[in-house]
Amino acid sequence: MGSDLKVGDIMKKNVITINEDKPLTDVAKLMKKHDVGSIVVIREKKAEGIITERDIIHKIISAGKDYTKVKASDVMSAPIMVIKPETTLEESAKSMRKHAVKRLPVVNERMELVGIITERDILEIFPAVIDLIEEKAQLR
Repeated sequence: MGSDLKVGDIMKKNVITINEDKPLTDVAKLMKKHDVGSIVVIREKKAEGIITERDIIHKIISAGKDYTKVKASDVMSAPIMVIKPETTLEESAKSMRKHAVKRLPVVNERMELVGIITERDILEIFPAVIDLIEEKAQLR
């Protein structure tokens, strides 16, 4: 992308999370309340997994499981891929593409959750990155 922008510059800091032992119904309620398509599952401030709408549909609903007896830890995708705030946007985009994921939890050096970055976040910033590149080119 040709920019020095880092994940920490554009990540969302207010990540919707849930404890791993909470019921799936709580996950669904949080998704609806906050109008999000994923919830990060945590244990002691650390990201342990992620649950997406797709996970719920594929692992529970279409499998015919009784969702009232399912916990967050039963549905979450784990181990979870994470990224550091100092990672460039270009590196994060490459990682998302390589691993076919649309969101990456952001963790600090103690592996504690500090934010999340999504494919959409990167796409929204892309026009600004192009403007920066053009400005730099004009200065030369």
